[in-house]
Amino acid sequence: MTRELYNVRLVPAEDAPTPLTDEEEQRARTTLFHDLGRVIGDRGWVRFPAYSREERRRLVAVAQRLSAHWGCEVRVEAEDHCALRLFLPGHGPQAPGPSVPPS
Repeated sequence: MTRELYNVRLVPAEDAPTPLTDEEEQRARTTLFHDLGRVIGDRGWVRFPAYSREERRRLVAVAQRLSAHWGCEVRVEAEDHCALRLFLPGHGPQAPGPSVPPS
């Protein structure tokens, strides 16, 4: 049985541009700007998954846009190979909690 595939596109290699159209990219960044901005405004930081270089670039661009909007630097730091942390000064990565003394 042969099937016709419509609206199928190949995913580009890691260094290639995003598979999103310009309009889709703008909507994604606007949504991240509002949603992540709300969380950062409430608690000072947010952790968000970023599995590809393009997703990491998108989050850095959102952090820069939030910085310009608030007039306060929003910093970005990789937590691991698949998540970034966006935070305001003073809300950086937390030090490990106190160690439990041996029993």
